[in-house]
Amino acid sequence: MSSQVMEKTESNVAVEDSLRDLPLSNSYETAMEALSSLITRQKRGTPSSVGGKYGKFDRMQMYLKILNLEEHIPELKIIHVAGTKGKGSTCAFCEAILRECGFRTGLFTSPHLIDVRERFRIDGFDISEDKFLLHFWDCWNQLKEHVSDDLPMPPLFQFLTVLAFKIFVCEKVDVAIIEVGLGGKRDSTNVIKEPVVCGITPLGMDHTEVLGNTLGCIASHKAGIFKPQVPAFTVHQLSEAMDVLHEKAHELAVPLKVVEPLDHKKLEGSKLSLSGDHQFTNAALAVSLCKCWLQRTGNWEKIFQNDNPESNMPEAFLRGLTTAHLYGRAQVVHDSSSNCHFGSAPADNSSGDLIFYLDGAHSPESMEVCAKWFSSAVQESKQLPNLSSSSHDVESMKEVWGNGYIQSERGNTNESNKISKKILLFNCMEVRDPQILLPQLVSTCASSGTYFSKAIFVPSISTYNKVTSGTSAIPSGISNQDLSWQFSLQRLWEKIIHGIEGDVVLDESSKLDSAETLPPREFLYEDASRCSPADGNLACSSVISSLPLTIKWLRDCVRENPTLRIRVLVTGSLHLVGDVLKLLKR
Repeated sequence: MSSQVMEKTESNVAVEDSLRDLPLSNSYETAMEALSSLITRQKRGTPSSVGGKYGKFDRMQMYLKILNLEEHIPELKIIHVAGTKGKGSTCAFCEAILRECGFRTGLFTSPHLIDVRERFRIDGFDISEDKFLLHFWDCWNQLKEHVSDDLPMPPLFQFLTVLAFKIFVCEKVDVAIIEVGLGGKRDSTNVIKEPVVCGITPLGMDHTEVLGNTLGCIASHKAGIFKPQVPAFTVHQLSEAMDVLHEKAHELAVPLKVVEPLDHKKLEGSKLSLSGDHQFTNAALAVSLCKCWLQRTGNWEKIFQNDNPESNMPEAFLRGLTTAHLYGRAQVVHDSSSNCHFGSAPADNSSGDLIFYLDGAHSPESMEVCAKWFSSAVQESKQLPNLSSSSHDVESMKEVWGNGYIQSERGNTNESNKISKKILLFNCMEVRDPQILLPQLVSTCASSGTYFSKAIFVPSISTYNKVTSGTSAIPSGISNQDLSWQFSLQRLWEKIIHGIEGDVVLDESSKLDSAETLPPREFLYEDASRCSPADGNLACSSVISSLPLTIKWLRDCVRENPTLRIRVLVTGSLHLVGDVLKLLKR
């Protein structure tokens, strides 16, 4: 490793000195403001405006050269992963498997949900604030010194990609698992010229405004990460996508293998740490990628000696598959705050249960997967012990924040006394098509016998033009907020629930455009059969102007009724999922 890269430069020392003079949180917020200045468009779907005379990849190469990273990227021994669904999960499984095999791992994923440091994991943990700041300001200052009219500062994702390479080189990782941001061929991560192995997860219709409106076009973009003669793996795809993948692989002499979903018997009684049947596909892809990586880097024989890679699953692989974690994808969080009582000791079962099921699904395919997972999760949870909180919950936050189900040793309440309500908490970006997403969610849940009591539509807190941290201030509400998108989602929901076909316009005199700040408590218990949009009586849905107020309202509802169990599915947007997680952590 070059001493130029590894030694602390004068710039590094200056950054460290300045950090000592500043409270860490203040310096971190300053870094967030600096990152926010790199956002070049105000919302998804609008073109990015980057000046200068160079193209995207020319700029990326120049940024890497400025930071003296060009020659070191091959040393990261990269696993490069593209796809529509399951990229993050597949990368998380790869990271956990290779870490359990004894390697120092680096993982770069996107987007982040609560804090930008989630994008950069070292040995399974988000990079620490002090290390992040050290590498961030070093990158920032060096690039700032070289900006010109021809070479401006990189846009946000390009900067974060360059920063990932910088972090992984300086932290001397043995392997870097890199998730593509969007597409593949034109993605900033595709400056990787010599990966060890590439993976393509399940493909579907998403980001069509950028990648094209056919599966073939999308597959062509994803296959853009293939490199000549570098092995690649994918899973079963629709023929339109698979034909394109095979064609691109043939052009580059890429040995492309199609992986079958993982046989649960290979887990030897253990369970995947990421929930949902679809994870057997992601896990199988990760296993193939890791085996190939170990073989191509000469590590398989060192670790597993003469074991046949096609034989039984190595113990380290099993540990990785059963411990990998990823926020906001099929994640279950039992909210213990709803059971907090001040001024007196809490009595057992003095409050109801509030359980959040979080999945950032935002494409038709991922929404179907999300619906199947939620239906399965709420049905399985009927068999679990009571989840009422105690001081034990506060001490078990590690367990609470992991993927999977949270089990308590307490379970003496008669479950038949519980009033169970399933609530949908939904928002999606305006570039998405809710006329596909919401019907997909409702019909898939219904096919499994799962029905929502109510739906709540709420704007996200996060904005597309600002990077925030886990400690950034959260507004309790935004005055004069435009809720027209949430009302359009509510109208669509009411039409779906009541089977209204076509372009029927609901009575404008209804309460659809006059959302109260908070619905009355009775809203939870109203019989949906009494719901009549034409009469302005909406018992099926509500628009609430503030997410923090929504969470508070749900918590108040279960505090006031010990027999109430509310299961909230949060979906439609990773921004929304991240905002809810941020609120629940406080």
